[in-house]
Amino acid sequence: MTDVIDRLAGISPGSHLDRLRDERPDAREHAQRSFDALFAPDSEDEVTLVERDAVAAFVAGLHGDAVAAAFYADRLAELAPGLLKAVEAEIAAGSTTGPYGTYPADGPLAAESDEGLRYRPGDPDTLGGRLAAAFEHAHLLVFRPREAGRQALRALAEAGWSTTGIVTLSQLVAFLSFQVRVVAGLRLLGAAQKGSPS
Repeated sequence: MTDVIDRLAGISPGSHLDRLRDERPDAREHAQRSFDALFAPDSEDEVTLVERDAVAAFVAGLHGDAVAAAFYADRLAELAPGLLKAVEAEIAAGSTTGPYGTYPADGPLAAESDEGLRYRPGDPDTLGGRLAAAFEHAHLLVFRPREAGRQALRALAEAGWSTTGIVTLSQLVAFLSFQVRVVAGLRLLGAAQKGSPS
């Protein structure tokens, strides 16, 4: 079975990075098991495969990782090709830097407040209410994590997300953020290895 992090980082079997990852077999195994649990679940009752891949493509796109975004976009295209352009449009609309958020004006961190972009899905009818709410929540978790409170969870519930679905969605966003960062780090290590004298 293909290790997704190896695939996204461009790691070949037997390479220096492959051997490096083998030094932490538990970490490697658990990362792949997390992927399998999130993207090949036993049940789609709470979050469908289309929703999972759409959110994954959106989040990977927000992180600016073209390889990961293409990987999840390809998965989505197999299940719901008509949805792909809408997801790409939302990535473009939601792309920004961060993190953002505001602190109390009289507090010690007030100078670090940055309002930044407040993303709203462009056309909720294209995505559907559930997926539009999921994208808005995912964007919040990526760029405004300290604002992800009860009001944000209530918006998901009002869009039809169950408690279990909300937990799964949040786990999905957290996993993707982890995966993209690990892949970026491995690519940097690979580039450094190629640039070092033999």
